[in-house]
Amino acid sequence: MDGTTALGGEPAPARGYLLDNARAEAGERFVWLAELFDGVTRGHFDRLGVRAGSRCWEVGAGGPGIPEALAAAVGPTGHVLATDIDPSWLKTGGGYEVRRHDVATDPPPEPGTFDLVHARLVLVHVPDRARALATMAAALRPGGWLLIEDADTALQPLACLDDSGPDQRRANRLRDAVRELLTRRGADLRYGRTLPRALREAGLVDVAAGGAFPVGGPACDRLEAATIRHVRGELLAAGLADDAEIDAHLAAIHAGKLDLTLAPLISAWGRRPAEDPSALG
Repeated sequence: MDGTTALGGEPAPARGYLLDNARAEAGERFVWLAELFDGVTRGHFDRLGVRAGSRCWEVGAGGPGIPEALAAAVGPTGHVLATDIDPSWLKTGGGYEVRRHDVATDPPPEPGTFDLVHARLVLVHVPDRARALATMAAALRPGGWLLIEDADTALQPLACLDDSGPDQRRANRLRDAVRELLTRRGADLRYGRTLPRALREAGLVDVAAGGAFPVGGPACDRLEAATIRHVRGELLAAGLADDAEIDAHLAAIHAGKLDLTLAPLISAWGRRPAEDPSALG
């Protein structure tokens, strides 16, 4: 926090995405998020009928894993557009198109043309989520599918479900601190559970949802370590942790002492009505 205050003496909200793409740790996070969740996401692509010739828009792509998977699925007769506010981790020449795009403020690219629009761990961080969702829905062709996947960290807030010792309790205190930083940046920690309703309110039909909840293993450990290193400076500046506590937590992760987990990833999908092409404006 910069020490400024809003009206009434309350701390002013911090600006910008806490887990931005500009730091080296972002690349590590993309690797381990892909390890944990790309199989879940690809399963949804298969269920929703992504195939050769499909046109797909990957929103807030971050790393190259999902755009590459979509490009392989749609083949040379299809088209994949991967966008991000910072597309520096995406690969040109990877079989997909790369563009800089802010789904929170920019109009939809190629409106009314995509068979699938997908965003994972994006909207929870966007202040005007309803507007961003409407932008993605407007990009769908009639009959096209919108797939949104977001965490619900309020639904399961712990880093260690087995809160059995000092290392585990410290991990949970630091998870609380990271959640506090996210809240100060405008993240909605209860957003995942609202996705089915949000899709219906956006005019989509055939809405359904599922969840994924990884517990333990090297990918969870390495994602946690990369995340803590990523936000270390913010934790210290906000007075939410000190160097000794962070160093001890990273050492416990490295020593394999913790069975770390994540918030549930809620995946929700809905279809633009084919019978009413103007339903989504």
